[in-house]
Amino acid sequence: QETLMGKYGEDTKLIYELQDQGGELLALRYDLTVPFARYLAMNKVTNMKRYHVAKVYRRDNPATTRGRYREFYQCDFDIAGQFDPMIPDAECLKIVHEILSDLQLGDFVIKVNDRRILNGVFAVCGVPESKFIPACSTVDKLDKVPWEEVRSEMVGEKGLSPEAADRIGEYVQLHGGLDLIERLLQDPQLSQNKLAKEGLEDMKLLFEYLTLFGITGKISFDLSLARGLDYYTGVIFEAVLLQQENEHVEEPVSVGSVAGGGRYDGLVGMFDPKGRKVPCVGVSIGIERIFSILEQRLKASGEKLRTTETQVLVATPQKHLLPARLKLISELWDAGIKAEMLYKKDPKLLKQLQYCEDTGIPLAAIVGEQELADGVVKLRDVATREEVRM
Repeated sequence: QETLMGKYGEDTKLIYELQDQGGELLALRYDLTVPFARYLAMNKVTNMKRYHVAKVYRRDNPATTRGRYREFYQCDFDIAGQFDPMIPDAECLKIVHEILSDLQLGDFVIKVNDRRILNGVFAVCGVPESKFIPACSTVDKLDKVPWEEVRSEMVGEKGLSPEAADRIGEYVQLHGGLDLIERLLQDPQLSQNKLAKEGLEDMKLLFEYLTLFGITGKISFDLSLARGLDYYTGVIFEAVLLQQENEHVEEPVSVGSVAGGGRYDGLVGMFDPKGRKVPCVGVSIGIERIFSILEQRLKASGEKLRTTETQVLVATPQKHLLPARLKLISELWDAGIKAEMLYKKDPKLLKQLQYCEDTGIPLAAIVGEQELADGVVKLRDVATREEVRM
């Protein structure tokens, strides 16, 4: 359990805690990032690039229609190691862009910000450092609730002064591209803040690399992006699907964030007994979220989805031919052909062909008494109903 504690900030309350029979305090993993950092520290790995697809657990209120579950898959990609600024970060964004484009999920935007810029904003707006992280998790709600609500939470629950909240509001509602970065670098207050200046200069570099990758059209530098987790230290990003206007669904599916990530340079050091740091940047794709969108699309379009890759159904037209089917399917399996048969002794031919149509199996290999006598198999194209003897 202690592996997970103190890494997630406010989200700690969503960790599933368990007690095993031996009285050990255990918890289910909340993401794949913290276990990755622990792995690097434990095995003294200082340089690695890897992806990992696995289940994680969150004690959240499920909203299954929106692809929000308590047990779900994530696909993470991370680059660990000491490199020059923003080169691996740009690659992570390129990968998110590539995945979301290839899956044809419709229009999306990848919001990018930097923890240092945010902390700089808080500092110049007069927020004490002890309140940076709580303020951060409040700002993070801006994509879901209007600024008025965020402001009242900052003042009412997080104890910020109304003046500080209003000044934060002027910054966190900004979003744009290189032009905005240039404008903020000229900002008399922000440019005086060491952290913010570093963050903005790196952001400028990042946008130069993203321009070379040809993906800036889908990237937005967004000062309201905060990502609620404590372990981010630099660049943070989140990919959001944009709702198509002309959807013929009764209510628009707002799936929200489908991928997120950022730089976490301090996490590996938290697990290393000597505190040795390994800088890391990574991204997490919410597979389940993406599935729920694809499923809703399919439902709306009325398309049938093939759930298997079966190439051929082995069928028989008369009774007492189960042995023939078992022998033939065994040969096909041994030859690496994806084959299926109905688990019935004497199914009707029509039923077998109907099964092919329902599941989208393209071919039926039919062996009847005549075929057995002639030493052939009748191969039937299910869609066109053409048959050839082989």
